[in-house]
Amino acid sequence: MTQLAGGTTHQGSFSILVDLVTGGGVVLLSGAGLSTESGIPDYRGPTGLARRAEPMTYQAFTGSAAARQRYWARSHAGWRHIARAAPNAGHRAVAELEQRGLVAGIITQNVDGLHQAAGGRQVIELHGTLDRVICLGCGQRTARQELDERLRAANPGWAAEVAAINPDGDAVLADTATERFRVVDCRHCGGVLKPDVVFFGENVPRSRVDDCYALVERAGALAVLGSSLTVMSGYRFVRQAAKLSIPVVIVNQGQTRGDAQAIATVDAPLGPTLTALVQQIGAVTAERAGR
Repeated sequence: MTQLAGGTTHQGSFSILVDLVTGGGVVLLSGAGLSTESGIPDYRGPTGLARRAEPMTYQAFTGSAAARQRYWARSHAGWRHIARAAPNAGHRAVAELEQRGLVAGIITQNVDGLHQAAGGRQVIELHGTLDRVICLGCGQRTARQELDERLRAANPGWAAEVAAINPDGDAVLADTATERFRVVDCRHCGGVLKPDVVFFGENVPRSRVDDCYALVERAGALAVLGSSLTVMSGYRFVRQAAKLSIPVVIVNQGQTRGDAQAIATVDAPLGPTLTALVQQIGAVTAERAGR
């Protein structure tokens, strides 16, 4: 056994992870568990209580002005929390591996932008990003910061006590606070504004899915970081890798839906594990160079 800060994992599984990443050409699939150390909760891992509030669905958002008012009030309060979040040791380790030329690409299920903030370059945001807003009428995308400023101007003096923050930046607020919130529409066409993220009940754009499949199919290995793989959106790439005999390794706290397809699983905190991975690869590289 080898001890990683905050968790214990089998030496053999960690060694397999080191060997696969050292070989290069690795595609990373990251989930909410990678961002928990940045203060962003996950849905199903150790920090993810079975969430009290159901996430907003695409059908509810598009079908009800009241639902949009409730969503934007909660999101306006919650986005401030997400926007303040900083990359953690796990994000920095991933960026370091990419800079060393070992990572062929990153597919992230997260919408927090922390991979890029840490220096990640080849990132596919599978579920979009909270940093942008899209108009459902004209399709124009604008910066979330611009919308934040417009919502502040439209709601002078509005304040709400935040009871909890959900992984998608949705804050839990009292109904009295959401009912006082004023929503703004697209400046260009007057259409409905929506965060540029994939809601529950909404499909990931086909071209984005195809790009992810292409990346996985060229990979030397697929490493899953901090995802339970409960939803098919990310799990399909594990299935595809296994189908093509591309080795899969999973680093996550707790069991995942993809464990049966993995050649190794590491049950440990992401930040310490990925930091140890970078250090171990550095040691292996130095040893090989000295031979």
